[in-house]
Amino acid sequence: MERVPVLKIGDILLVSIQIDMSDQTAVTLQEDLAERIVATGAHGVIIDITALDIVDSFVGRMLSTIASISKVLDAETVVVGMRPAVAITLVELGLSLNGIRTALNVERGMELIAATREDDLDLDEADDVESGSAATSA
Repeated sequence: MERVPVLKIGDILLVSIQIDMSDQTAVTLQEDLAERIVATGAHGVIIDITALDIVDSFVGRMLSTIASISKVLDAETVVVGMRPAVAITLVELGLSLNGIRTALNVERGMELIAATREDDLDLDEADDVESGSAATSA
């Protein structure tokens, strides 16, 4: 059975799907990715599907499930490199990919995760100030 490699770049995991996804490969990817998020403390997951010509309903649901698992583990998921035919197929299958953000390429996906992370940190700091737990200067 083939495995999809998961590469670590800073606090982001990059998954570049270069093979046709069988159901078993998709399930293995979900498990591998969840383990790597926990092991590395990654805050972002980029799934590059540039090489995929076809996405069936199972792979579409698998992407959605990966996003849900990642979110529970405090990692944002961005799918990059979606071809127009793949987007059309997903819409025709009725798969909205809830919880998944998309970007045109890996670079934009990394920027999106960085921006989301900055927004989250800003919100955390604002919550600390409101609750009075932030350090005050005298």
